[in-house]
Amino acid sequence: MRGEILRELKARMRKGLADGTFDQDLVDRQARHFQVEFGPDALSRLDGQALLHRMHARREDEPASLAYWLEYKSDDEFSSRLFGSISGGSAYKFGVLDKHDGRWLTGADKAIPADDAASLAREQRDELVAGCKVLERFEPRDAGDFWARELHAAIGDAAPSLSTDAWAHKYWQILYPDRLDPFHTAVMQRFHLLKLLELPPDEVGPLVQPKTSRFSCAGRFVQLARELGTSTTFLGRLLSERSPVHAYWRVGTTSGSTGESQWPVMQEQSWASIGWHQYVPDLSGMLTLEKRDLKDAIVHMLGGDYKDAGVRKRKAGEIVNFATEIAPGDTVLACEGATVVGVGRVTGAYEYREALVFPHVRNVEWLDAERWTMPVFEGRQTTVCQIGKSAVNVLTAEQHVQRRDRVQPNSSREQTISTIPATLSALDEWSIRVEASLKRKGQAILYGPPGTGKTFRALKLAHELAARHAFRKSFDQLAEEEREQVVASNGLVRVCTFHPNWGYEDFVEGVRPATTQGVISFHERDGLFKTLCDDAGKSDRLHILVIDEINRGDIPRIFGELLTVIEMDKRDQPITLPVSGRSLRVPKNVFVLGTMNTADRSISLLDAALRRRFSFVELMPDTRCLAGRHAAGIQLGPWLEALNERLRKHLKRNARNLQVGHAYLMPPSPITSLVEFGRVLRDDIIPLLEDYCYDDFHTLQAILGTELVDAEVGCIREALFGPSRQEDLRQALQFEEMDAYADEAEGEASEDDDDSGDIAEAP
Repeated sequence: MRGEILRELKARMRKGLADGTFDQDLVDRQARHFQVEFGPDALSRLDGQALLHRMHARREDEPASLAYWLEYKSDDEFSSRLFGSISGGSAYKFGVLDKHDGRWLTGADKAIPADDAASLAREQRDELVAGCKVLERFEPRDAGDFWARELHAAIGDAAPSLSTDAWAHKYWQILYPDRLDPFHTAVMQRFHLLKLLELPPDEVGPLVQPKTSRFSCAGRFVQLARELGTSTTFLGRLLSERSPVHAYWRVGTTSGSTGESQWPVMQEQSWASIGWHQYVPDLSGMLTLEKRDLKDAIVHMLGGDYKDAGVRKRKAGEIVNFATEIAPGDTVLACEGATVVGVGRVTGAYEYREALVFPHVRNVEWLDAERWTMPVFEGRQTTVCQIGKSAVNVLTAEQHVQRRDRVQPNSSREQTISTIPATLSALDEWSIRVEASLKRKGQAILYGPPGTGKTFRALKLAHELAARHAFRKSFDQLAEEEREQVVASNGLVRVCTFHPNWGYEDFVEGVRPATTQGVISFHERDGLFKTLCDDAGKSDRLHILVIDEINRGDIPRIFGELLTVIEMDKRDQPITLPVSGRSLRVPKNVFVLGTMNTADRSISLLDAALRRRFSFVELMPDTRCLAGRHAAGIQLGPWLEALNERLRKHLKRNARNLQVGHAYLMPPSPITSLVEFGRVLRDDIIPLLEDYCYDDFHTLQAILGTELVDAEVGCIREALFGPSRQEDLRQALQFEEMDAYADEAEGEASEDDDDSGDIAEAP
């Protein structure tokens, strides 16, 4: 299984480098600048008040301090987020705090004289420098668990005060990225190791609040970065994108009063739920309370059942955790005692379904339903608790989830039992992400360069979600009449395209003229979105509006007052429409899914109020869709990778949004000949590039080459596309950058064909 994970990380790394989401040169340049400003040599030259201010001052009239750079600085000179986060926690995390009024504090109301603060800064500086000397001695080629334990001991001796501080770890990691990882807390380090299906060095210690060193896991990450041929800084970015940090929760499935398991209902309906229906009603209207106040209210509700005050408080805490602390993306273990009957991913917010035995509900995508026993039983006598006191429990859950997609066909090992009904497969990872965004905000925008499949994927996902919600079937499995209910003009999924002439009267309501026997009269007419909301209000089925090219319309003018009530916490609130005076509600079973071409307009240019109300999901060129496609010996995937590399190099400003999407090379009829390839290039891609270059043929020539573009005359060499010039065209399309991408594609294919070792390895 490790081989599968390595291949996945390599693919993510190539994509990040290709689409510009990670720039190693930028990271190296910023790290060198940090070294100049705050490296051990720079700090050693200072003392007294100068050193104190350089390390900790937060005053506008002074250069930014080390503390500011490590936690907040974000500009072209240095971007702190590239090197891992240390945000949150105490304001006194750096040991001394500048109060801007001449006072220096080491804690709440603990002011110290400036000279004492300077002495503290000097001690910190000396430990930072001593830590650097230790790191110089540790060769990364020797990295491993023993290496990390030795490093931990040496750093602890050299910097006894700072070796346990996240900010010091970040300081050392920026200077020594080949020796330390960019996860500056033990929780983060252990989380990502478990996602890699590796037990941390101490094996079974806790994931939650681990009592372990920040250096004990370093050897694992250094080794992995070396295997991938990248820096630990980039590795941290890869792992964070692969596995956003989340929590693990145990949820009991058995009724305490009857002993009956609710797991079959949970599995069938794709949710996790808990009881207490006779004491605790719908909490939806109380979730805005402070957590303490909500818990106190629930304690009062439980008063008639639990005589012991301590038990009431614990049970109230469990209910609060279920309703407010569990978050979309968290992992849930459905349990009968110590037996895990299902593992899933939370996809929705708290809901209340009155008719259920367990009416408090969270939507969950169940990923695995094989029964297994927790190696270390956590959560005895509890219905809801966070898992993580033993890392081995988390590891076992991850093994069950991750092996679901890695079970080999015809394997002698018993197949994982699917938690999805046999007729309904799980959504892919991207669809789950967009669905979760829609459930969270109610509306989302798919954005990216032209040709990345935004409209295609928006429609496909909308049809799929509507079908699953209404019929418990995939869209492909619908009968003809069911399909018609989804795609009809007045169906569950409706489509429009915004353009500059669209207005409020088209979207919400307006007055339109009509002629009857030569007499002109004006009538009120409902717009597209109002009609959709009215229809959705009459049913509990999911209704989705797909708005193509949403950024081409004047969105604040089109939406009007709806911009307020489309927010999920304001859904179902009535508003009075200014034209008709009638009331309108936007139901919670309405989603809006838009598409946006970033070649036309950047997200940053959208109205701030609009950005706050939509979630945004980026779609970039994905050459994996072109795997195995050739035209007269030209591999289409590597060719597109090379073209986009040239675009990013020569267009520079906003170049990432001005790439060419894979859909251009995926017309209705597959491209199999140079004639078809040339037609797409001449009629679709070259006009797009001319527009990108603003008719600057010198830039266009740098992108496409001198054989295709005559910069002096200012034209495309059209003769190359003639039937007698096919070989010349093929030669002109052989970009030198293609070789590297072609080698990578072949390497991936050979790795995928290897049926030994890692692929067959048991998890």
